[in-house]
Amino acid sequence: MSDMNAMSAPNMQQTEPQVPENTLPPSEKTPGPWRTVWSKFRRNGFAMSGLIVLFIFIAIAILAPVIAPYKPDKIDLLLANLSPGTDNHLLGTDEVGRDIFSRLVYSSRISLFIGFSVAAMTVIIGSIIGAVSGYFGGWIDTIFMRIVDVMNSIPTLFLNILVMAIFGTQIQYMIMILAFTSWTGVARLVRGTFLQLREMQYVEAARATGVSNWGIIFRHLMRNASFPIIVNATLMVGGAILSESALSYLGLGIQAPATSWGLMLSNSQEFMLTNPMQAVYPGLCILIVVLAVNFIGDGIRDALDPRQKNTRRGLAKWRKNFSKSEI
Repeated sequence: MSDMNAMSAPNMQQTEPQVPENTLPPSEKTPGPWRTVWSKFRRNGFAMSGLIVLFIFIAIAILAPVIAPYKPDKIDLLLANLSPGTDNHLLGTDEVGRDIFSRLVYSSRISLFIGFSVAAMTVIIGSIIGAVSGYFGGWIDTIFMRIVDVMNSIPTLFLNILVMAIFGTQIQYMIMILAFTSWTGVARLVRGTFLQLREMQYVEAARATGVSNWGIIFRHLMRNASFPIIVNATLMVGGAILSESALSYLGLGIQAPATSWGLMLSNSQEFMLTNPMQAVYPGLCILIVVLAVNFIGDGIRDALDPRQKNTRRGLAKWRKNFSKSEI
């Protein structure tokens, strides 16, 4: 009986599951791509500053009814052209007695809404056209790229002015025309990315398993092409805000009683000599938001660039060798 117990003991030890030595605990596993990008992004001081500033402006736009002390269209001719800080008006009033600070706060709603809406529509249109053109190639690619060439040959500002003059100055028309004239850059970017990705082995494996062309485009290739699309989308927000401001400044954008930073610039051009601060405030808001968005786009691009790490290593190595040579 003792012999049987002695023989069964080693067998029980052998049946215990063996844990591989190279298995890492959950806390030491390799981080995912998005976490890696975020860790690189937050080390960029300009990008993080831009992100904080953009969040502040978004919070101001959302909480505009709470933050603004007056309604943006409240007119009081007795309080016209007040200096900053007079009669509970933080930044003064304009030519018809409207509170400038309240108009700035409410203007952020329209300007940011147009910027993000145009960027979203541009990315959707350009990504679909570029993906189809780059994946299928042939006569489809030829037709889409000739359309892109024709669109790029038309002056964008002239086309925007023409369409806005014909169809009106509503916000939805402005978003549509700005998106219609901005998708070509995204289409070319996505097309070039798809021309490289469609030759990968996992695409051939997906075809062999019976995945349709549209499934390969939207479930496999579009996911791998998302990084450059995200970078381009962030940079387009600032461009859309500048385009809206330019159209509103020319009188073809937002119309009263609504307000935007571009419309405030347009209204203040008659008072540049007597009250130039009316133009400084909205211009400064446009400058800060566009710079913040561009810093965010540059930070995302640097975080997604695989050559950035090698460049930093090479620079550090060069500095180390240079310091040794001096010694």
